[in-house]
Amino acid sequence: MPNLKNPKVAIPIVLLAGIFWSLGPYVVRHIEQPETVPWQYLFTRGIVIFCLLNIYLFLEEGLQFYKNYQKIGFSGLIGGVGLGTAMITFIWSITNTTAAVTLLCLAAMPFITALLGFLFLREKISLTVWIAIFVAAFGIIVMAFGNSEKNSLLGLIFGLASAFGFSIFSVSLRWRKNTPKFTTVAIAGLFCLLFSSVILSINDANFLSSGKNEALFATHGAIVCLGLILYSIGSKHIPAADLTLLSLTEVIGGIFWVWLPWLGINEVPSTNTIIGGFFIFIALFYYSMVMKTNRRFIGLN
Repeated sequence: MPNLKNPKVAIPIVLLAGIFWSLGPYVVRHIEQPETVPWQYLFTRGIVIFCLLNIYLFLEEGLQFYKNYQKIGFSGLIGGVGLGTAMITFIWSITNTTAAVTLLCLAAMPFITALLGFLFLREKISLTVWIAIFVAAFGIIVMAFGNSEKNSLLGLIFGLASAFGFSIFSVSLRWRKNTPKFTTVAIAGLFCLLFSSVILSINDANFLSSGKNEALFATHGAIVCLGLILYSIGSKHIPAADLTLLSLTEVIGGIFWVWLPWLGINEVPSTNTIIGGFFIFIALFYYSMVMKTNRRFIGLN
């Protein structure tokens, strides 16, 4: 395991997590009639996330890995439910509006996380981080103006709900340091699995979709799982508000992948989206450069 007290290691790990997550909208766009199978999607993805994380814990800790569930605590349950809610509302958002609008909603995470971190963890937000957040906010505003005509109220509401759920997860990771963070993510997968199972049972619906869809559901689950592992590892030494700012690479990458014509989607972003994405990139770059040269911005140890 690398020395995560070194920001040169922690920052790239969280940035890489955002890049993995950015592939999510591209995978979803290949699902056949995704708006008709959201619960089957969540059922399969929940299974994949829960199983992969428990396999990872088994490889790391052996047969004693199950003891992590005995130490999950209230903070772990809150974080798991928050993340599970983010997963559920994400699919409802992206199937009701464009990928750009959904990702713009997720870009609100630094602001929500900063408020939650300040209210519940008493984490102070440094001037450097605020500058980066305001630069990113300007980019988000520019992007929003360019996509307002495509926006749907339902997609917007679910997108903001997803951002709020993910922010709860981000703050919970630093609530109690002895809470097993990977187990918290596994709880999120289990929550999606159980919640979707109840909905499917009530509606007497099939638990599985087509073979192609199931493969895509599982692929997205694996991508999300790997990103969450990286994100959770990096979170240990970076304050909660900073975490979601760094993971905004998900917004930039997500819009980029569905735009590339040779990848088959060609969801062309507006000029405002490109300009706004550039400002978000500048905010990320500025923040990363400051972190590398000033250790006092590292999260509490």
